[in-house]
Amino acid sequence: MGLLSRFKNIVKANVNASKDSTKNPEKALDDFFRNANMELGKIKAEAASAQAEMNTAKRALDESKSEMNKLQRYAEKAVEAANDDDALKFLERKSLQAAKQKQLQAGYERAASKAASLQQIQDKLAADLDRLEARRLDLKGKLADVKLQQQLNTAGSSIHDAFKAVEEEANRILDEAAARAELSHDGQAIDLDEKFKALEQDTVSDSDENAAMSTEQELSVIKEKMKKKE
Repeated sequence: MGLLSRFKNIVKANVNASKDSTKNPEKALDDFFRNANMELGKIKAEAASAQAEMNTAKRALDESKSEMNKLQRYAEKAVEAANDDDALKFLERKSLQAAKQKQLQAGYERAASKAASLQQIQDKLAADLDRLEARRLDLKGKLADVKLQQQLNTAGSSIHDAFKAVEEEANRILDEAAARAELSHDGQAIDLDEKFKALEQDTVSDSDENAAMSTEQELSVIKEKMKKKE
């Protein structure tokens, strides 16, 4: 699997996991970016390794070119010295070096292509994560606003409940006052104890009056008896 495809699959998996983490979306965002940056770090390491491989291939190719140039100079000097045998030997070695150089050239081109591709992928993913980081900060700001609104809603609900309790208590006191007002006379509240005492006093007065009348009657009876004796 290619690096880009692998990274896309990992990002997709992280996004799906983030969608499932509805209880703590802020943590889900942080987890997503932590995993994405870890994968980007792996790609950077592979890109650095490819760059080192390309540099090694480039040095080997440059050394081969230098060797061929050296053999070419030696062959020319041998010809100038009328030493055709040495010239032929140098040219044969140059021919072998040329075949080797083709392989080195192909290896360098492959390494350079790989390094360039990985660098391009690294740059693109890094840029994408930078843009997503800005969105992450924006989302975290929105989440903070949501939390604040929830706290305000909770506080408002608590205040409403407290006010409702006070209102109910006030209504209860008013109901009690209204009940007591039904026992009032001319707008003045009657003390039940005082009213009972007044009734009790009226009862005692009536008993005393009845007692007094009975004594007068008894006196009348006594007088009547005395008259009869005379």
